[in-house]
Amino acid sequence: MNPVAIQIPIRRVCRALMESRRIECDRTHLCQSAIVFAPHPDDETLGCGGTIFQKKQAGADLKIVFMTDGSQSHSHLIPAEKLKAIRAQEALAAAEKLGVEPTNVFFLGIGDGSLAYNQAIAIEKVKQIIFRIFPETVFIPYVQDGVPDHDATNQIVIAALRQCGIPVTVYEYPIWFWRHWPWTVFEGDKSPALAVWRQNLASSLRLLQQFSCAVDIHAVLDHKRIALEQHQSQMTRLKPDPRWVTLGDVAQGDFLDCFFQNYEFFRRYRFN
Repeated sequence: MNPVAIQIPIRRVCRALMESRRIECDRTHLCQSAIVFAPHPDDETLGCGGTIFQKKQAGADLKIVFMTDGSQSHSHLIPAEKLKAIRAQEALAAAEKLGVEPTNVFFLGIGDGSLAYNQAIAIEKVKQIIFRIFPETVFIPYVQDGVPDHDATNQIVIAALRQCGIPVTVYEYPIWFWRHWPWTVFEGDKSPALAVWRQNLASSLRLLQQFSCAVDIHAVLDHKRIALEQHQSQMTRLKPDPRWVTLGDVAQGDFLDCFFQNYEFFRRYRFN
């Protein structure tokens, strides 16, 4: 069986199953205070931009923490220090479109790609923020998102929460975990080995099993799009060079489409 030929119908079935078993967040959950921890500028909007916007509409006290400076995404085409400054401004602009004031945006300033090697420093910084805010909820990348900075963000925040001893509700959001068939196309080899196909399908089934919490964002999708557009270095080519890869280039556009469905899905659980 050719996975390319059956991708779209299988994807529709999987998404219908996710939506049919969803547990929706009500206004009580949306009103709770929160800290959104993003590995890089743009992850906050991709993973939970619609949720952030609706929480702010509901009057929630919400902060965004950017763990790394995002300076390596296109450092082969632009100096890292310049890209760092660009992405910081983009992050503030996107946060503003989501209703989050600049005073509620924090930058830890850790080098892009180095978070796993600076966990002790990051844990202390995260603890300081948690003790200052005492949030009811935290948003972090999925524990097995599959990208070093994303996985490290999860580990760092969980370690900080454990040391703080503060009871919170954790919402894990998938970013690069969506990069599995049938959610996105197989790139390169259109006839992958059976083992690769099975591994991708197993990961997709994990989304069905673990991500049951959902926030309906269909009414605010335009706001999410506008916020994401502020991350111009990730959405457009700042230089006319085909090596400048944008989010829309990933998986022939399938990857970006994953974030503009009617629901944002989370793995939710109580901690402490």
